[in-house]
Amino acid sequence: MSRVTIRVQAEAFDSAHETTALLAGQTEVGGVGAFTGFVRGGGGLVALELEHYPGMTETMMRQIAESACTRFGLVGCTIIHRVGRLAVGMPIVLVLCASAHRGGALGATEFMMDWLKTHAPFWKREEFADGSTAWVAPRACDDAATARWGTLGA
Repeated sequence: MSRVTIRVQAEAFDSAHETTALLAGQTEVGGVGAFTGFVRGGGGLVALELEHYPGMTETMMRQIAESACTRFGLVGCTIIHRVGRLAVGMPIVLVLCASAHRGGALGATEFMMDWLKTHAPFWKREEFADGSTAWVAPRACDDAATARWGTLGA
């Protein structure tokens, strides 16, 4: 049985601490795939405001994680996604996937990020230096990346 940790929070996370927690008591882990996403700037962007649907968001994230555990043979995984107002350069998401071999860990990490970008119920509003705001629309390139994995199930 894989160990899955899911959190949606406003607070910053500590990647090293989360990796240590994921590996605690594990003896069969040969590698951990890790991705930390940051709010990127450009075009006058100063911050990103993230909203979510409490309960539903965590349920969807857990489904994504459990599917990845089955599909890639993970020993465990951690997904932390931040909400609230995040300035450019701040960390926004952490995905850690532990498996016996690097292929499973790295593949699962990419799989989870693709699904989080397109299926997890987060709404993002950009805030610009001139005071204007705009909701982030789905992008075709994100949908294409997710499509290569087929269905969410294993």
